[in-house]
Amino acid sequence: MATREELAVIKAARAGESKAQLALGSRYLYGGTGLPRSNGTAFYWLKRAAQQGVDDAWMMIGRNIPYEQVKDLSPPSEAAVWYEKAFDAGVTHAGLTFARLVLENTEQFDSNSHARAIGALSFLASKDDHQAQWLLAQQMQMHGHDEDSDGATGERLKAMLPGGVLKLEDRLISEAAQAGIEQAQYALLDKAWKKADYAGFARGAAVLVKRLFERNAVAVAQMEKEADVAGGVSLSTEESALLLRFAQWRLRAPKPDLVEIEHALELAALAGNTEAQLELGLLCAKIDREGNRVFMKHGLANFKKALHWLTLAGDGGAAPAWHALARIYSRSIYSQRNLEVALRYLEKAADMGLVEAQCEFAQVSWRNRRDDKLNDVRALYWWQQAAGQGNRQAREALEAFSARAHPSAWAVAAMGRLDDKFRNANPFLSARVELAATFGLTKPEALLIDVKHADYGHCLVVDICDCYARSKRRLVAIETDEQRSTLNRIGRLFSDVDCSFSGLEGNYRQRQYRLKTSFPDIA
Repeated sequence: MATREELAVIKAARAGESKAQLALGSRYLYGGTGLPRSNGTAFYWLKRAAQQGVDDAWMMIGRNIPYEQVKDLSPPSEAAVWYEKAFDAGVTHAGLTFARLVLENTEQFDSNSHARAIGALSFLASKDDHQAQWLLAQQMQMHGHDEDSDGATGERLKAMLPGGVLKLEDRLISEAAQAGIEQAQYALLDKAWKKADYAGFARGAAVLVKRLFERNAVAVAQMEKEADVAGGVSLSTEESALLLRFAQWRLRAPKPDLVEIEHALELAALAGNTEAQLELGLLCAKIDREGNRVFMKHGLANFKKALHWLTLAGDGGAAPAWHALARIYSRSIYSQRNLEVALRYLEKAADMGLVEAQCEFAQVSWRNRRDDKLNDVRALYWWQQAAGQGNRQAREALEAFSARAHPSAWAVAAMGRLDDKFRNANPFLSARVELAATFGLTKPEALLIDVKHADYGHCLVVDICDCYARSKRRLVAIETDEQRSTLNRIGRLFSDVDCSFSGLEGNYRQRQYRLKTSFPDIA
């Protein structure tokens, strides 16, 4: 319970007396005989005193209220003023809070505040403040060495650190990591991995991985008993990525410890890391990303576990997971072999842009084109998608469907005879001649094709077997914008026209006669 003296101070502080507000803030900050210790309440009264010009108030704020608390107690633009004043007055660590308030809430500050925040970090980093070194390195990563950066922060960093920016960044991260700043340690390992410095990565990763295993000891114990892990896994994005990379590095060893690797992958997978879920699923199925069997001397595959993790990875956006599932379901090594399910998963992987799956799905569709009339259309579509990603095999397959491979000399010659008068008098015949010249159609194909039903977006289906028994169904790929534009225009012309023999154009003999009389020397 507050004493009579403290009640008097509270009354005076509420009345607006600055000295009483300072005294009350101090008592809440350090705890009094009758008042509890509360940094939040202390900040409230010290801030009110500071707003009235009491210097000791913002000095106490700078010394005692850390960033983690003040960010929730006051708008950054207001609190930064007190911390900057305290830093200028000699409270060194207040500069770190000031810099974080500015740089983590950049939209609330002007360019001058940004410059002062960078200056504070640079000063503290030069005094071996390891937290400041890490924060400055982060700013350099974001802005300092980006040649295309036009941001104000990046320009100021370049001006303040004109030479050796990359080397300085590495030194700052290294010093912060050696001082035990965990985020810097993860950043250092990330750099080593991206530079393919696997020896350096392994040296630093082993200690952190051991620490993560100890922190998640309950979950690891459940894994060792081959029980389902109910929970208790606490990992950040950086930590799960480290476990994934550590496992990938260990898999490259001549004699990998699959138990340790599986535990690392499962921890990362339980934390939601999609790539770890994929790697774990492949490891449980004892296959690699190409579908080859691996680790055959290390026991049987656990397909139940593999399917669980691969499905999670696929739902998380990993196309190779669906491809792996398709391979599992299509092979006799899996007791529940199901080709229909395999094909469905293969199409999912293709839909997500995996070029290997696109080629494979195209080949499967083409082989089974007699089972479904549209399988050849699907095959051509997926070959086009794979070719668009530079796949040589798909480009070779598409050559057979190119209009350039089947030129129609008669149609090209006829196109040279078309003038406006003829087009106006014979719009449908003119359109069919143009279609033949564009897509390499024969005379029967040009005269009998049902334009409305032939266009499938990515290809033209030329199928006149019902009207012309000597013909064969074939596809012509739409390869250029000009072809697409021509087909769209002709499609609009035939949109309301009956293309059958009972329509305006008549039967096949009548169409032939019209072509021969219009182009006697060509037809």
